[in-house]
Amino acid sequence: MYHHANSDRCSNELEILKEHIKYISENFKTVFPTEEKLSGKNACLVFDDAYVDFYYLIFPILKEFKIKALLAVPTKYILDSSQNDKNLRMSFEHNDEFKNYEKGTFCTFSEMKEMINSGLVQIVSHSHSHTNLLEESINLDEELVLSKKILEEKLNICVETFVYPFGKYNEEIAKRTHEIYKYSFRIGNAIHKDFSGIKGINYRVDADGLSKPDEIFKFTKLLKYRFKAFLKSF
Repeated sequence: MYHHANSDRCSNELEILKEHIKYISENFKTVFPTEEKLSGKNACLVFDDAYVDFYYLIFPILKEFKIKALLAVPTKYILDSSQNDKNLRMSFEHNDEFKNYEKGTFCTFSEMKEMINSGLVQIVSHSHSHTNLLEESINLDEELVLSKKILEEKLNICVETFVYPFGKYNEEIAKRTHEIYKYSFRIGNAIHKDFSGIKGINYRVDADGLSKPDEIFKFTKLLKYRFKAFLKSF
C-alpha cells in the first residue's frame, strides 16, 4: 500500500521508491487481482487516492521496470482533464489535496486512460467521496455503486476491486461490497497466498515511509505479516 512520492506525509522519497520498485522487479512478478492463475512469487502494488504525483513521478518508474500497479480512485475528485501546470498541481501538501482538487491535484480521467493503455495500471474504486464508511448518514450506494459506475463509464473498463477508505468497514458493509465487487482491499500488514484474502478481504502491507528499498521484505517483517494473517483468520 502506497500513497505519494516526494510529499510531506504518507509518502516515499522518489529515489527510495524507485530502488524499491526495482527490487520488486528483480524478485517478484507483479499481478492484478483479475489474473486468475498465480504461480511463483507475486506482489500486488496498490497506490491509494490517485494523487497527481502518481502520473508524473511513479508511472514513469512503472514503465521503466515494467511493473504493474492498481490505482485506487475516489471519483468525486477526478477531473476529465487539467490545463494547470504540473508544478502547481503537485505543489500542495497532503492535507490540502482534496480541498484543492479543482486545481488538478489528482490524476485526470485523460491521464488514467493513458495509463490503462500501457497495460501496467489497473483502475479500481476507492469510494466516491473518500469518507469513513462507518460514519453516520453515509450513502453506501453512492460510495460503492456510483464510484464504480463513474469509473466504468468514463474509462470504458470493468471495475471489480474496491479499496476501503481508511480501511474502515463492518460486516454489513463488507457483505454489500462483495455483492458489487469481486475483490476488496484494506490496510492491515498481512500477506496472502492469493486474492481470496481473509474472509474475502485482502490486507495490505504499509509501504509508505520506507527507509530502505527492501525494508518490508526482511525475514522478520515477513514473519510478522504471516502471523498477522494467521491471527486475523480467526
